[in-house]
Amino acid sequence: MSPRLPTSSAKEVIRALERGGFKNSHQKGSHVYFWNSEKNLLTSVPMHSGDLGRGLLKAIIKQAGFSEEEFRKLL
Repeated sequence: MSPRLPTSSAKEVIRALERGGFKNSHQKGSHVYFWNSEKNLLTSVPMHSGDLGRGLLKAIIKQAGFSEEEFRKLL
């Protein structure tokens, strides 16, 4: 069984997505959208204070096409 995902802020998640090849596409309200042209995937990150919940973090990882292990390495 893999270890639990660490709690992460929106800024940490954004940095990890950028390391994984995502570029800032646009922002709508408090959500920033990231596009990866190689994977042809779009994912959004809510820019709220504090850490993102684990369920939301898992959803972002899935949308971005990463496994939890791959994402952990990008953090």
